[in-house]
Amino acid sequence: MRNIKVINSDWLFSKEAKSAPSALPDNWEKLNLPYTWNGKDGQDGGNDYYRGTCWFAKSIKAEDLPEGEVKYLQFDGVNSSCEVYWNGKKITEHHGGYSTFRAKIENIKEENLLSVAVDNSPNDKVYPQNADFTFYGGIYRDVSVIGVPENHFDPDYYGSPAIMVTPEIQGKDALVTIKTFIKDDDNCKVKYEIFADGEVIASCEEDGDDKAKIKIENVHLWDGLRDPYLYTAKATLIENGEAIDEVSTRFGCRSFKIDPEKGFILNGREYPLRGVSRHQDRPDIGNALLPEHHKEDLDLIVEMGANTIRLAHYQHSQVFYDLCDEAGLVLWAEIPYISKHMPNGYDNTISQMKELVSQNYNHPSIVVWGLSNEITIAGAADPDLIRNHKKLNDLCHEMDSTRPTTVASVTMCSIDAEYVHISDVLSYNHYFGWYGGTTDMNGPWFDDFHKKYPNKPIGISEYGCEALDWHTSNPVQGDYTEEYQAYYHEELIKQIADRPYLWATHVWNMFDFAADARAEGGENGMNHKGLVTFDRKYKKDSFYAYQAWLSDKPMLHICSKRYIDRVEDVTKVTVYSNCDEVELFANGVSVGKKQKGKYPFFYFEVKNEGETTLTAKAGELEDTATIRKVDTPNEAYIMKEEGDVINWFEINTPDGRYSINDTIGDIMSTLSGKLTVVKILLKIKNAFASGKEDKDGKKGGGLEVAGFQLSMGMIKNVYGMAKGFTVKRVFSMLGGKFTKEQILEVNAMLNKVKKPKK
Repeated sequence: MRNIKVINSDWLFSKEAKSAPSALPDNWEKLNLPYTWNGKDGQDGGNDYYRGTCWFAKSIKAEDLPEGEVKYLQFDGVNSSCEVYWNGKKITEHHGGYSTFRAKIENIKEENLLSVAVDNSPNDKVYPQNADFTFYGGIYRDVSVIGVPENHFDPDYYGSPAIMVTPEIQGKDALVTIKTFIKDDDNCKVKYEIFADGEVIASCEEDGDDKAKIKIENVHLWDGLRDPYLYTAKATLIENGEAIDEVSTRFGCRSFKIDPEKGFILNGREYPLRGVSRHQDRPDIGNALLPEHHKEDLDLIVEMGANTIRLAHYQHSQVFYDLCDEAGLVLWAEIPYISKHMPNGYDNTISQMKELVSQNYNHPSIVVWGLSNEITIAGAADPDLIRNHKKLNDLCHEMDSTRPTTVASVTMCSIDAEYVHISDVLSYNHYFGWYGGTTDMNGPWFDDFHKKYPNKPIGISEYGCEALDWHTSNPVQGDYTEEYQAYYHEELIKQIADRPYLWATHVWNMFDFAADARAEGGENGMNHKGLVTFDRKYKKDSFYAYQAWLSDKPMLHICSKRYIDRVEDVTKVTVYSNCDEVELFANGVSVGKKQKGKYPFFYFEVKNEGETTLTAKAGELEDTATIRKVDTPNEAYIMKEEGDVINWFEINTPDGRYSINDTIGDIMSTLSGKLTVVKILLKIKNAFASGKEDKDGKKGGGLEVAGFQLSMGMIKNVYGMAKGFTVKRVFSMLGGKFTKEQILEVNAMLNKVKKPKK
C-alpha cells in the first residue's frame, strides 16, 4: 500500500552556492523546513529583499525512505521556480510558487543526495512579478516522499490527489461520480467506497475502470457555517485480489448558484457571502507557516462572523482549504495572474490554473475559480491579455463544469471593457474613501453597474483602508488612524447591507501583511489594511464592526481603547454590538441608552473631564475603556511617517481659506479654486515631463504610485476618485518628486483662495 514520509528535518541551506553539490556540503547553514530566506528582509521596507537563487540540500538513506517499488518526491510549495536534483542528476523543474508538484526518483543508493535550487528572482515568465506583497523565496511548505507499488494511482496528474469527486444533488439524494487517475492499471480492479462518520454507506467495484457513479440516499448536505458535513470517498486499486494502493478525499454535497439579483444561493436558500481576503504571511517567518498558524487564522475569521474568504492572490496551503471545508466557509480560489500582463507568461498561467483546479477540485468550500486580479492596471485593450483570459476561462470550464469563473477587476477598468465580461461572474476592487473618492461613492457605483448589466452577477473583491496605532477625534481620509478605518468600514457595511444583489464582498484584508516596497503609515514594508495586526495579537475596531454585523454570537465592544488622551470637552464614543440595546456609563453614571437601529453601531457623546472609566452594558455583556482630559494632543497618537516630506504642524491653515489639507473636490467648488488646481496640475505635469525615461525612451510616460506605473490618461479616467484626495496626499503619492519648500509654496497659493461661506 501507499506510504508517505515527511522529510522536513535536517536540511542544509546556502545563498552563495552556484550549482548542485556533488557531496553533502559541510559549510552550509543547518535548518528545518518550512523555510523562507525573506522572513526578515521581506518585511522591513525598501523593496530590497533578496531575490535570487538559493540552494537546499539533504542526505537521505535508502533505509529511511518509505516502502514501495516506486518512489516520488512531493513538494507542497516552493517559491517561485526550482530545479530538483537527485544524486547530482536533475529530475524535474517547476515554475509557480504556490502549488504542489512531484518528481519520480530512481537510481536510489544506500546514501542519497537531494538538492534543490530555488529561485525567486524577477523574470517575465512566472507569475507573480508585479504586486503589492512580498514574494518570499524558499521551500516554505512540507516536503515528503511517497512510496507506491508498480501499479498505482498516478501522482503525476498536476500534483492532484489522483481522485476527483463530483456530487450532483437529485432531490433528497446525491449521485456521486468518482474519477481516478491510474498509472499502469493492467489486470487491476478499482473498489470505490463512500464513508459517512467512518462507516461505509455505499460502494462498487469496477474492472479496470477509472470512473464510478454511486448514489447517496437522503444525502446530508454541506451547508456552510450552519452544517459543514463532509463525506469521504476512497478508491482502492486491487491486483490479483490484493489491495495494492489507495487514495481518498473528503468531499461535501451541496448545490449553489450565483444570481445577479439575489446574490449567492446555497442549497436553495439565499446566503449572502460577506467576508474577507487573506494573505498567508507572518512576522519573521513570512509564508513558512505551521498548521497552528493556519488554524489561528481560521479561528479569527470565524470569530468575526465571516462566511467567505477570498484566498488571494495564489493557491494556499491544503491545510487551510481543509480547515475551511470543516468550518463551512465559502472560498474564492485564484492564481497569481496579477497586476501586469506578461506576454511570455501565458504558459505559466495555464499550468498554474491546471494545478489549482486539479489539486483543489474536491473542496466543497471552493465555489469560484479566479482568473486574475487587477490585471488591467496598464489598460484592458491588449489583445494578448484578452486571449489569455479567454483561454483560462475555457480551461476552467473544461476541467470543472460545476464552478463558475470570476475576476477581480480594478477601478479604472471600464465596465464596458471586453475583459470585464469574459468570466461568468465578476467583482471589482474599489477603494473609494481611501485611494481618492469618498466612501459614499461605493454603493452608487455598483448600482450603476447593476442597472446597466442586470444579468451579470457583481460583487466587491477588495475594499478597505489602512490603520496603525494612530488616533484622532476628527478622522480624515489618509490619516492611517484606527478611527478613520472604523468609520470607513461602518459606511461600507451600511452600503453593502442595503444591496443584496452583491454576490460576494471581501474586505481587503483580514490581516496586515508584508509588502516590502511600501513606505507609508509610519511603518515601512507593510500593508496595514488588515482588520487584525500582522502578528494576529490585536483586533482593530473595524474587526468588531464586522463581528457586530455578521456574528450570531452576542458581542459588545467600545471603540478607541488605545485612544485615551483627548483634548475636547465633549468626546464621541462609539460602541459596536449586535444586541438590541446598549447603555453607556461614565464613572458609573449612565450617559444614556441607545436602541439598535438598522445597523449595529451606537454613538454617544460623553463629557471629557479628568479621567473617566467608560462602561458599556448590553444584557449580560459588559466592556470597559478609559479616556483622560489633556490640554495638548498626545503626539504618540499622531503619525510620524519616516521620510515624510512635510509635517502637519508646518502647514498654514488660516480660517476660511483653503490649504493642502483640503480635498481637490472641495477646492474646485469655487472658480478661483479651479484656477488654482489647474496651476497645481501644471506643476505636476511638468514633474512628469522631467521624469525618468520609460521603456521606449520617452520622458513623461507616467507616474509611479505604490509600485505601479500610471499614465496621465489613466489618471483622467479616475478623476472621480481623485476629487476625494487632499492635495497633501497627492504630493505624498508622487514619490518624492516635490520638496517641502515646493509643497509649502502650493499651500501658500491655496491660502489665498477663500472657502465659500456656509
